[in-house]
Amino acid sequence: MDRRESLKALVLTTVSSTFLLESCDSNTKTEEQTVAEVVKTPDASKAGRMKEEIARLKKIRSEDFFTEHEMATITVLGDIIIPKDEVSGSASDAGVPDFIEFIVKDKPENKTPMRSGLRWLDIQCQNRYDKPFTDCSEKQQLEMVDAIAYPERAKPEMQKGVAFFNLMRNLTATGFFTSEMGVEDIGYMGNRPNQWKGVPEDVLKKHNLAYTDKELRECITFDRQA
Repeated sequence: MDRRESLKALVLTTVSSTFLLESCDSNTKTEEQTVAEVVKTPDASKAGRMKEEIARLKKIRSEDFFTEHEMATITVLGDIIIPKDEVSGSASDAGVPDFIEFIVKDKPENKTPMRSGLRWLDIQCQNRYDKPFTDCSEKQQLEMVDAIAYPERAKPEMQKGVAFFNLMRNLTATGFFTSEMGVEDIGYMGNRPNQWKGVPEDVLKKHNLAYTDKELRECITFDRQA
């Protein structure tokens, strides 16, 4: 299983019901509206919401939590976790940094772990490479990520970084695979109008059955009208 498949499995088994309900709510502007759209669009998903909910969403969207530098770090990390490939774009292409900004405001318990983790990452890079994470070369960034991305191999002094990266990876996977791009990546089609065209011919023959001429004419007429 490659990294992208692993992330799909992760998000499909751990994504909270709140995220899934947001993306599948039939009262939103379309049946396939994604979490990322709800995050970005101020007036999205008003139908079926209480006034208090709408006011809370507006308040969350009106505030900024992460600094510009922190958002840049989140963007680089997200694209390391889910890079662009032949299937779809990267995490940042799917709007994951905005999603993470929204989620930490919506779920404040994530604020301190994310901010302290980003700070920890910069300190580690300053000690190793004499510059913050975003200013490091790609090789240096990957070396740093490799030191915290695999819990079973990480050194004891890296445990704070491991906890931070686990959270970052979970948020990135959730944000990506509940975005329009991520849903297409998974291949999820959603509900589609369908038309039953009768029992297959081989099944009819197996049971020595057949449609009458009248039934066939009616089926053909219906099919042409659809």
